[in-house]
Amino acid sequence: MLARIDGIDADIAAVDAQIEAYLAPFATAVARLDEIPGIGPVAAAIILAEIGTDMSHFPTAGHLCSWAKFSPGINSSAGKIKGNGSTGHGNRYLARVLGEVAVVAGRTDTFLGERYRRIARRRGKKRAIVAVGRSILVIIWHLLADEDTQFIDLGADHFARHVNPDATKRNHIRHLEALGYTVTLTPAA
Repeated sequence: MLARIDGIDADIAAVDAQIEAYLAPFATAVARLDEIPGIGPVAAAIILAEIGTDMSHFPTAGHLCSWAKFSPGINSSAGKIKGNGSTGHGNRYLARVLGEVAVVAGRTDTFLGERYRRIARRRGKKRAIVAVGRSILVIIWHLLADEDTQFIDLGADHFARHVNPDATKRNHIRHLEALGYTVTLTPAA
């Protein structure tokens, strides 16, 4: 029994060595993707295996997201636009790894983590996974399309820093007036 386990461990080590040999030419791309929250070396290798490193096939990040079926499906008829709630049937291996990466990123104190939590509160966890997965795919396209691009996290407080106080005030006043209250604003001391 122990000899069998040792044999399996040896096989796993041989396969790992083969994978590292195949990834050697793409070490810089793996390192660049590893900077993104939630992406580790294994996830980076899977993503590169599915989309490659040559982004000239995709003129924009939207083209990559559309190819991967990470763009929202929208149907329109008679002037009415309806989303079908599905992204379609894309590359299931890429979708699986992007979903895992999105969940891991959702647990971090980063921009992507806060984006995941905000969307999950409003729309649910499944939609948040797809939305953050798409955001990660856009980041990946930018990192691979331009070698000079560096990943810089916007921070978990990005949404709080970019709140328009006048719009927030108007929105709260409008809600209170809709509830039947008369609002008089007096500045705080």
